[in-house]
Amino acid sequence: QLQLVESGGGLAQPGGSLRLSCAASGFTLDRYAIGWFRQAPGKERETIACNSPTGGRPTLADSVKGRFSISRDSAKNTVYLQMNSLKPEDTGAYFCGATRAWNLCVGELVYRGQGSQVTVSS
Repeated sequence: QLQLVESGGGLAQPGGSLRLSCAASGFTLDRYAIGWFRQAPGKERETIACNSPTGGRPTLADSVKGRFSISRDSAKNTVYLQMNSLKPEDTGAYFCGATRAWNLCVGELVYRGQGSQVTVSS
C-alpha cells in the first residue's frame, strides 16, 4: 500500500520540543518534495517546511524560522520535522505530504499523511 505514515506530535509546554516523523511505505521519497503543512478548519493549507529531493536548502515559513527544521533520511525513507522553542501559536493539525519534485510542496499532494495534532500549552 502506497502511503505516508506519521508519528510524533502530542502535547508540549511552551519552549519545549517535539519531533514529527513521516515515513513512506510502498514507494521511495527520493522522487518527491516532502512538506509539512498545517491547516485550520475552513482555512487554506499552510506550508510549514519543505524539503526538496535535489538537496537544495529547505524552505521554512517565516513564523518557524530559527525554531523548526526539516530533514530527510533516505536510508529510512523518512522525513522529520524537528520543532523547538514551541509557542502556543504553533498548535494545530500537522500533516506531511509529497508533491512532484519540481512543484516544491506547492499544489497537488500526490500522497498525504494521516495528520498529527500538536498542542502547545502550559
